[in-house]
Amino acid sequence: MTDPIIAKGTLWTVIILLGLGSFALRFVFLGLIGNRPMPDWLMRHLRYTAVAVLPGLVAPLVVWPNATGGVLDLPRLAAALTTLALGYYTKNVLIAIFGGAGVLYLLLYLLG
Repeated sequence: MTDPIIAKGTLWTVIILLGLGSFALRFVFLGLIGNRPMPDWLMRHLRYTAVAVLPGLVAPLVVWPNATGGVLDLPRLAAALTTLALGYYTKNVLIAIFGGAGVLYLLLYLLG
């Protein structure tokens, strides 16, 4: 049997500390200031959280997709650009999502 890369005690210590840190971050917002109104300047910045996070999650899946071995391909790029254009012009999230998904599946079907 091979030696583990990390000792069990160290692993559990890291897991417990990360869990406590995650709880503490959420408790600060929900437990301590959850029932108080937040300042306008903070609410203005929090409004853009999803807009900042979603491209960071989606961009690697478009540029380096696992399905193609990390090679950029036309169906995923066209679907991303279609989603972006539909979202920009219609201001409707569902139209953008379904339009991009439709383009992705259509091009994957047509191009093999």
